[in-house]
Amino acid sequence: MQFAFEKKLFAGSSHLSGKGEVELLILDDHVAVHKVCQDLRLYITATHDENELILVSVLETLHEALCTLLRGVVDKHSALENLDLVLLVIDELIDGGLILETDPVTIVNRVTMMDEYSEHNSAEQTISHALATAREQISRNLLR
Repeated sequence: MQFAFEKKLFAGSSHLSGKGEVELLILDDHVAVHKVCQDLRLYITATHDENELILVSVLETLHEALCTLLRGVVDKHSALENLDLVLLVIDELIDGGLILETDPVTIVNRVTMMDEYSEHNSAEQTISHALATAREQISRNLLR
C-alpha cells in the first residue's frame, strides 16, 4: 500500500517544473508538498485536513537545514554520503507526525551538538580548566 502511494506520488510530481519552488499535490485523501533540489526530491505528506502552509514551512525548514549541513549542495550524492545528518534533521524536525521545531538554525545546532550559548559554555569550561589546574598545582605543592 505504501509503495503504491509512493509510486503515485512520484508519478504525480515527476512532470512538475522542479525549479526549486515548493509545489502542492493532492492525492486521494492526502496532501503533499514537493521541492526539487538538483536531482533530489523532498516531500512532506499529510492527510487532506492538514494546513498546507504548515507543510510548506516544514519543507522549507528541512531544505534550509540540509543546505546548511551539506554546505549548500543538496543532491542525492551528498544526501547519501551524509545520511546520518539527514536522518537527524528529520528526527529533530518531526517525531511521530508532530512538528517539534521549525527553526533551521536550532535544528542545525542540535544536529551538530552545538549549544546556543557556546560562548557561555566555553567560558565555563575555561574557568573549570583553570580551577582544575590550580587544584593540581596546590596538591603538588602540599605533597612536597
